Amino acid sequence: QYFKFFERKPLPRMKFEAQGNHLLKTVFMVHGSNTTVVEYQNTGDTTFKLRLTPLFVYRDYHSLSKEDPYFDYWLKSENGIYTLYAHFGATPLYFNFSAGEFREKRAWYKNMNYAREQERGLDDREDCYALAEIDVVLKPGARVFLTFSTDEKMVREDPEQLKNAEIRRLEAVVPRDLDDPFLKDLLQAGEQFIVRRKSTDGYSLIAGYHWFTDWGRDTMIAMRGLTIAAGKQEVSRSILETFLRYVDRGMIPNRFPDHDEALEYNTLDATLWLFVALYEYHRKFQDTEFIAAHFDTLTDIIEAHIKGTRYRIHATPEGFLYGGEGLAQLTWMDARVGDHVVTPRHGCPVEIQALWFNALRIYQYFAGTLDKPYESYKTIADRLQENFKARFIRPGGGLNDVIVPAADDTANDSADASIRPNQIYVVSLPFSLLEKEDERRVVEEVRAQLLTDYGLRTLSPSNPDFKPVYEGDPWHRDTAYHQGTVWPFLLAEYLSAFLKVNDWSEKARKDALAMLEPLKRHFYQSECILGISEIFDGKIPQKGKGTIHQAWSAGGLIKILLELKSHAGKTRRPSKIPFMEVGSILF
Repeated sequence: QYFKFFERKPLPRMKFEAQGNHLLKTVFMVHGSNTTVVEYQNTGDTTFKLRLTPLFVYRDYHSLSKEDPYFDYWLKSENGIYTLYAHFGATPLYFNFSAGEFREKRAWYKNMNYAREQERGLDDREDCYALAEIDVVLKPGARVFLTFSTDEKMVREDPEQLKNAEIRRLEAVVPRDLDDPFLKDLLQAGEQFIVRRKSTDGYSLIAGYHWFTDWGRDTMIAMRGLTIAAGKQEVSRSILETFLRYVDRGMIPNRFPDHDEALEYNTLDATLWLFVALYEYHRKFQDTEFIAAHFDTLTDIIEAHIKGTRYRIHATPEGFLYGGEGLAQLTWMDARVGDHVVTPRHGCPVEIQALWFNALRIYQYFAGTLDKPYESYKTIADRLQENFKARFIRPGGGLNDVIVPAADDTANDSADASIRPNQIYVVSLPFSLLEKEDERRVVEEVRAQLLTDYGLRTLSPSNPDFKPVYEGDPWHRDTAYHQGTVWPFLLAEYLSAFLKVNDWSEKARKDALAMLEPLKRHFYQSECILGISEIFDGKIPQKGKGTIHQAWSAGGLIKILLELKSHAGKTRRPSKIPFMEVGSILF
């Protein structure tokens, strides 16, 4: 009713007007701290009284709060610092305010309705606790700050200084000579994913807001743009070091649980993405010392994948990498509802072969750099490349999504010929399994069947299993998640492949920038101002869905934009990494 406008930069601000009074509200978090500061400022020319009623819930992001006598919200106050315990033994919340009169209210605001949760078929009613009211008289230009934190020392800090420090930090994220406003804003938005995890004492990346944690696969993919391409060597090194430290049976964790639970090692691809991230890290920062320190671990990883590890992951006689057993879904298309597997992909998925091939070639590259032996792994990579074309290329030029190699020469492979975006990785990754013309056919099929304004569809609309809309309860959403739903992060992979097969020509670069325009508008205008959504509907993608700000969506755009910027003014770039000799390796 009183809301007038919202702006995101430099910090989120909302303007309200009522009865001739003007109020500006600013909200920000302190980077690296569980601390939120809220500022209210009288921007009009009349004095008025402002009554603030903070509403409290004590829960994680997967739950809703209900009135409960166990939650007694015990409060103590000392020297202007308030300490609040939601219940006995709860983690305390500290808060203070810079001006005003505090008066306990102690009332439940019941049945707050969350429309989006209702759309998603989830519990949509919450009870919030109104601990107190704060009355403050604001003269023209006056302001009041409220600081909330799980760290007592943070609420003793000057909130004005915290605000100014956050603005300076955001400004420092962007190189001074960067002249692309969109890329500047993307780099600042990407900072929101970088966190420090206490359990590992290192940096990590949140996969998406509001409900994802840090995952191995998402981190390896997203960091290529968010930290490596962005030039953050310390953060990149810390992330890679953490995952290398927790390698077990040749696999990195796919998830570090929020609580004291066992690490989850349940992906076929996250560990392979580690090699790609390491390769791009080395090419960016030339940190050979880091690679040398972890080379034995990389050898153990390759050996474990060849000989066999969890979930029947092993190299086949053809050189392919096989994985999968039971209900476990090991690729990024992992949706499962109960015992119903939506996209079964046991066997040899196409993007896994591309990643496995890249892991082997990258290992060769590192081995050559460090003067280490590599011949046996080169032999496997060569065999994989020889067999890939005959086993994966479909009539017409696209690639099978999954094959299960025949047991012997008298039988045929089992193949899933569904047209999916996973084939684009064969072209977009640093080392390709295909010749140039076959790469072109892959890119053309993806363009014709899967490309939309906001990313790639996960399944061709011509497939009878295609789901045009992502909506409804968890069953309907999960069964559409990888069955046509559009994913923005895949657009970056498509553009890398598109630019590659077109030799990074000037026209191709212009076309690539034009293809980014819809996501650029979404970034500034849609579900999360200065954020890229996780997914869009498959049929007519217009509205962002899923998480409002997804790490690999933002990271992919940062990576491709920085690559486009680095090649501005150049007439062409080789479509493949040129042959290079490092030590004794030639590829």
